[in-house]
Amino acid sequence: MKGYQKYFLNKLSWFLITFVFAFLLNFILPRLMPGDPVAAIVSRVAQGMSNTSGVQAIYEQYARLFGTNRPIHEQFFIYIGNVARGDFGFSISQYPRTVFDVIRSSIMWTIALQFPAIIVGWLIGNTLGALAAYLKGGFDKILMPVSIFVSNFPAFGMAVILMVIFGVALEWFPTSGGYGFDLIPEFSWKFIRSVISHYQLPFWSIVLIAIGGQAIGMRSMAIYELNADYVKYARFMGIKDRKIIGYVFRNAMLPQITGLALSIGTMVGGALVAEIVFSYPGLGYTILNGVMGQDYPLISATTLIITIMVLSANFLIEILYGIIDPRIKAAQAD
Repeated sequence: MKGYQKYFLNKLSWFLITFVFAFLLNFILPRLMPGDPVAAIVSRVAQGMSNTSGVQAIYEQYARLFGTNRPIHEQFFIYIGNVARGDFGFSISQYPRTVFDVIRSSIMWTIALQFPAIIVGWLIGNTLGALAAYLKGGFDKILMPVSIFVSNFPAFGMAVILMVIFGVALEWFPTSGGYGFDLIPEFSWKFIRSVISHYQLPFWSIVLIAIGGQAIGMRSMAIYELNADYVKYARFMGIKDRKIIGYVFRNAMLPQITGLALSIGTMVGGALVAEIVFSYPGLGYTILNGVMGQDYPLISATTLIITIMVLSANFLIEILYGIIDPRIKAAQAD
């Protein structure tokens, strides 16, 4: 128990140190972007105005609103206080909407798309990898090269290929948006059918990328376990192969569970490319709009969410791994 407390405190310390540095970068980097986002708002609001003093007054008003007239260190401490209250301020590119409102309207689209896609890709990939390790032969010879090819394929490339084949050439599914542009979000079968249709291409572009990596990882771990000494000893003792395989794949699943936890934690990371390619109304598309509009309050808030999810997933899986894996328990006892 004492050894585990030391392990827990060590992981917690690294979590806090990493979070502090990530928080600093999260605040500083968007504000280093070239250009003046307040000037972009003023140019829209003051369009047609010829009175320069009036335009200057509008600029100063918005500069005070977004805090850009203050020194960077003052902005930082104000930002800390606002984040502690859950207040991310107003969105520059979508003013007068608040950042919280923008994120709230997009985060559920991301979760509904990427969480099922990661789970489905994980299940299919691990099943195929386990079968390749156990069956060997032709199945393994076909699966391995295909998995390596798919896993190394860039996410945007897979998305574009699916779009060109199934969206442009065959016209089976729409190529952009989360639902028809002529529809209003409501609980009706017409709207639900449109959402499901727009869901297919981004969903399968994420699943196909996930399958390859999971299949390779599971195959390697399963082969390692199948050749372990305890498997040879169990077969020598006459234990049924079905029971041995159960232990083999349970042990092989430990690293794969780690990979699943990290994939869920980082689902607003690399897989957001699919949202951008298909203009899907999730966090990925929101971040793109924020960057294009120099909207650093929105960029800071979305990247902070990504940071917290990634760090939390890493921290939780390290803690759970220390409880589940007997090898770590043994190391703690020493």
